[in-house]
Amino acid sequence: MLRLEQIAARRLERDTNVASFTANVGGGMGSSNQAQFNLTLKPQGQRPSADAIVNELMRRMSGIPGLAFYVQNPPAIRIGGRSAKSQYQFTMRGPDITDLYRQSSRFLTLLEREPMLTGVTSDLLNRSPLLTIHIDRPRALSLGVTPQAIENALANAYNQQQISTIYTPTNEYWVVMETVPNAQLDAGALQQFYVPGANGRQVPLSDVAYFEQTTGPLSVAHSGQMASVTLSFNLAPNVSLGAAVDRVNRLARQDLPASIMTGFSGQAQAFEASQQGMGLLLLITVFVIYIILGVLYESFVHPITILTGLPFAAFGALFALWVAHLELGVYGYVGIVMLIGIVKKNAIMMIDFAIARERAEGVSPAKAIVEAASVRFRPIMMTTVSAIAGTLPIAIGVGASAASRRPLGIAVVGGLAFSQIVTLYVTPVFYTYLDELQDWAGRGLRRRGRRVELAPVGAD
Repeated sequence: MLRLEQIAARRLERDTNVASFTANVGGGMGSSNQAQFNLTLKPQGQRPSADAIVNELMRRMSGIPGLAFYVQNPPAIRIGGRSAKSQYQFTMRGPDITDLYRQSSRFLTLLEREPMLTGVTSDLLNRSPLLTIHIDRPRALSLGVTPQAIENALANAYNQQQISTIYTPTNEYWVVMETVPNAQLDAGALQQFYVPGANGRQVPLSDVAYFEQTTGPLSVAHSGQMASVTLSFNLAPNVSLGAAVDRVNRLARQDLPASIMTGFSGQAQAFEASQQGMGLLLLITVFVIYIILGVLYESFVHPITILTGLPFAAFGALFALWVAHLELGVYGYVGIVMLIGIVKKNAIMMIDFAIARERAEGVSPAKAIVEAASVRFRPIMMTTVSAIAGTLPIAIGVGASAASRRPLGIAVVGGLAFSQIVTLYVTPVFYTYLDELQDWAGRGLRRRGRRVELAPVGAD
């Protein structure tokens, strides 16, 4: 592994997009057959995008024999999930560990063929060499060797047991017992290994046990108290996370048996949860705004006039994201929620002035709303331009973690710009027509009330 890591390091040294990197073998990766690189890229103006560099590194490192290389662009905020070789994780759980490992290997092959995904890998390492020692209990009993004695002897040889402490006037030293390092690396050394027997006699381990070399997992991961396997993946170019999540879920429903429970974790899980509740959240937000505005203006109609600008803002935000080739993720949803408050505020400034003119001076609705649009034009433009100017650095991508926050800025800037141009003309039109609708409904109710009041009442 160290030799392969050095080959990869030499290739990274020649990469003009990488400013520096660090590497370690084993250690925090959990296994000595894995290594990890942490790359620091050059400033954004001196290199391509991070996603493009990920694809380039995957292509460049794929030619190293014996090395499987995975690259991920870590998100600005990591939301749960295990540490994996790729960015998004899909976890499989099952009560039967043998069936779980078989199904996960088959599903991994299926995901590797999916063109929407790249860097598909698994945390299952079940092909590591294992040496199993089977104790011949009748033979061991006849020689006075207990299973506990065998376990203690192997622990003292390979676990670096502390057996004593040497104290000096200035320091203390631990006495650690272990077998010689060369014997630790050779399974054949167990043929010359001795364990204590009856009467203090040393018995060869090969006389009371036999050895079996197999393969198996280095460790067994668990999720929810069940054995689990986590598959991780990256997205292919121009593929949205929502489409990839839907595709993986569809493949899991078609291919995996009912005994295997599945679910996303980390970033993909947060995205899936946000997709499920975000539409309902937007509807609740609009409904609460409608109720509050209806109480303030004592009208069922004028709150609708104020909310007519929201569809144009949403269209502008989605169109801006489409032009910028960005997906509608969690940050994009946050930007649309922000738009609701900003766009609604602009309409309130006009409607509030027009209603006050109507009720105080008896001005016609058409004249009142035209005068409101003229008088409130400057404060509306001031607040809109200020909001766009404050959000523009995020949309351009200025600052650390800029790439992850760009959908928020682009959604706000695009929605504000489009809605501002449209609503200055559309809101007055809606106001006049809805005001006429309110008057027509009111006249109808008054006529019905008079008919009820003048109806003759019979007497006996």
